[in-house]
Amino acid sequence: MLFDNGQHRCLCFDNLVSGEGVQSNQFLILDGDQSMLLDPGGDLTYTPLSLALSRHMKVEELTYVFASHQDPDIIASLDKWLLHTHARVICSKLWARFLPHLTAHYLSILRNINTYERIIPLPDAGDRIRLGESTLYAVPAHFLHSVGNFQLYDPVSRILFSGDMGASLVDDASPVTDFQAHIPHMAGFHRRYMASRQVTRLWANMVREMDVAMIVPQHGRPLAGRDMITAFLDWISELPCGLDLMTQRDFQLPA
Repeated sequence: MLFDNGQHRCLCFDNLVSGEGVQSNQFLILDGDQSMLLDPGGDLTYTPLSLALSRHMKVEELTYVFASHQDPDIIASLDKWLLHTHARVICSKLWARFLPHLTAHYLSILRNINTYERIIPLPDAGDRIRLGESTLYAVPAHFLHSVGNFQLYDPVSRILFSGDMGASLVDDASPVTDFQAHIPHMAGFHRRYMASRQVTRLWANMVREMDVAMIVPQHGRPLAGRDMITAFLDWISELPCGLDLMTQRDFQLPA
């Protein structure tokens, strides 16, 4: 349980699958009788995640699925969520027309499910999303790492669900307590997966203006508290990554 004020709850599921794939976190936000599932993953996580959700809600009554981007560990189980719930899927407008490729043909033939009609495409600037009595924000995170990428900010809990930004290659989701010791778990991933220092700085500038108590990535450990968040924003703003590291040696015929 990341947050609970009686009306509004945020939950993290961090250990549903072990031994296969990359460690990942799935998140559920509940407000009144409405719910949003964030980045539910693929077939590896679908069954254990459904069982975990059922302890907190009626799964078939799920209101929204939020997909930060299009990767398999984000939304490859899309067809199952469309089949077994009433949820609508929120994603970038760039990926809305591609997501039907993840759904089985029998959904439209036997169940009369039109994937595209269940998708809410987000404009590049993001949008507000009403959930129960609260308002959530889909905030731009383009090129971090996907060209159409969004994070979800919850002003009630003051949690920024940051997708791949802040991700660490560890096996648990306990909060970071020593930032310098945590850097080796993040550095290689961010150097390769983030597009450039220009865009990480723009993102960090945006987050500095937000009231964020915790940054919770899809992989690894969250960053909680102003000191830890500031340390991360300072670090990522100065980290050469992506295009910053490319040279002509990276673009030539293999030896």
